[in-house]
Amino acid sequence: MRRLLCALLLATVAPLAAHAQAWPTKPVRFINNFPPGGPSDLIARSIADVLSRQFNRAFVVENKAGASGNIGADAAAKAPADGHTVLFGIDSTFTVNPHIYKSMPFQAADLRPVMIMASSGLLVGVNPSTGFKSLADLVAAAKAKPVTFSSAGNGSPGHLAAAVLTEATGAKITHVPYKGNTPAVLAVLSGEVNGGELATPGMLPHVKAGKITALAVTSHQRSRLAPEIPTVAEAGLPQLEQEVLYLAMVPAATPEPVVQAIQQAVTDALARADVRGRLQALDLHYEGITGTAATQRLAALSERYGKVIRATGLKVE
Repeated sequence: MRRLLCALLLATVAPLAAHAQAWPTKPVRFINNFPPGGPSDLIARSIADVLSRQFNRAFVVENKAGASGNIGADAAAKAPADGHTVLFGIDSTFTVNPHIYKSMPFQAADLRPVMIMASSGLLVGVNPSTGFKSLADLVAAAKAKPVTFSSAGNGSPGHLAAAVLTEATGAKITHVPYKGNTPAVLAVLSGEVNGGELATPGMLPHVKAGKITALAVTSHQRSRLAPEIPTVAEAGLPQLEQEVLYLAMVPAATPEPVVQAIQQAVTDALARADVRGRLQALDLHYEGITGTAATQRLAALSERYGKVIRATGLKVE
């Protein structure tokens, strides 16, 4: 009987172990669906560097930017479901894009989350020439006359943030898209636009130099990089809370043991002090959300953002 039980146990466990041990069997491609240099790209490169040494395999980061992340996500969705192609991106590709594009090259169900790795808020900043000293000043002025806000592009977190601000407060925001976070920040700095809700690390040097006025951060907790800046909740507008989630995704048909192997590898890489330090330098908070919890969080955000988008008419042509 004991031999029979052992045989049954081995028959159950062996296939799972074989799948897990079979990853990686060849070079792994990390697709980042945004331009080089952004937070999701830097996360992918940090993890690729660790895993290349750990597994003695090539982990290559490939940037496939365009269409608010749709181009790279589509490439990942159509890749073989063997764990050797992993998408590193942000939630808006799945929580915003389906609501603003007339057609999508892939369906959200074509990819599954390995992990929500980290999150970050945005910094609400304005050019000092506006005279705004608080979020209340901004909202009051924008109710009387439209205020221009830059973003990193149509469908970007900053674009959505402008829509959230409009829907929640009645403020009139004219959205001005740029090709990336850096030119969007420079537009605020030069006074080409009145302000923006943009990634904190890009705004902060100009805030500290007195060339951009920081009004609030959209995360539920204060930024580690600038703890003196209040959250939107502390500024009296908790409905403006918004965080960017940084994801690792694989094709939906990827075998569960392979998904678990990737998940463990990413978890171990993110636990390293040097990698965690890079995340903190980017104002990212570790999340480590996996499985059903990750899927449910993305679904809840998609529902929330869908309501905002329908209310404001936000679209991308």
